[in-house]
Amino acid sequence: MNMYDVIKLSDRTENGIRKASFQTCDMVCSSQIDIELEGDIIRRVQYIDGCHGNTQGVAALCVGQHVRDVVGRLEGIDCRARGTSCPDQLARALIALSVDK
Repeated sequence: MNMYDVIKLSDRTENGIRKASFQTCDMVCSSQIDIELEGDIIRRVQYIDGCHGNTQGVAALCVGQHVRDVVGRLEGIDCRARGTSCPDQLARALIALSVDK
């Protein structure tokens, strides 16, 4: 585990929808990301804390998208030379969910 990794807080499936929550690393403004997936399609993303407009925008753009496409777009985005960002943290969470299938 490195300093930029997310920590899974919960992961459950209800009526075919996978719902997971992740604690973000201390390098970003958001503190948690809640994700809902139906198969490999993102149904909902919600950031807790962070730059409200930006995190809402990122979350809205992800809805209906395939996990691999979102990871491809967001992975590695850096915020102010911190080594990660709120979008990168979402990519890391999605990767963790893909590994845990």
